[in-house]
Amino acid sequence: MEIDALVFDILGTLVDEPAGIRAAVHRAAPDADADELVGRWLSHVETEQRRIVEGVRPYVPSDVLDREAAQSVTKTDVTPKLPTWPDTVEGLTRLAEHYPIIGLSNAGRTALLRMNAHAGLRWHQALSAEEARTYKPDPAVYELAVELTKTKPERLLMVATHSWDLRGAQSVGLRTAYVARPVGDPPSAADRFDFHAESLADLAAQLGKSRM
Repeated sequence: MEIDALVFDILGTLVDEPAGIRAAVHRAAPDADADELVGRWLSHVETEQRRIVEGVRPYVPSDVLDREAAQSVTKTDVTPKLPTWPDTVEGLTRLAEHYPIIGLSNAGRTALLRMNAHAGLRWHQALSAEEARTYKPDPAVYELAVELTKTKPERLLMVATHSWDLRGAQSVGLRTAYVARPVGDPPSAADRFDFHAESLADLAAQLGKSRM
């Protein structure tokens, strides 16, 4: 398997989105049930993204959906700061020694800029679904990475903790790598991904063997 670049999901795969939202909710509503409000926040964003992909709602960037969710659950415009997983920065650095690293996120451009500044993420290019005016798993989002790299889809490896995201990548021919995270969407018995890793270090080790 020859890989020209790694394409990374960000929310959930590289940053702990629920933890960041939980901290923001706690700041805005310290006496509320944070776990319940986080669930409502994420459910709102997921539902609205799905409606946009289905053409039920016109496209709006992720900042708008997060602001709607924040208003709904805390009655404020609180903005989360999303922490990285413990292995994220070191893992990206290690992988970047051998591959171009591309971030591909449902987060809008402004949210990506804010996230990168806070989390210290490293890549060679970050792509937002905002450029396609839709959301993953719409094939148009994954095609952004194909267009950027000017390579065949099967020479790109999509890395994510969400199986639905990897299935979307497979729909346009990308290779796939599942990385386990506590907040992920584990593979089903029917899923056939190219790599299954317990961490970014594990993924780097597996890719190293595949290069031999």
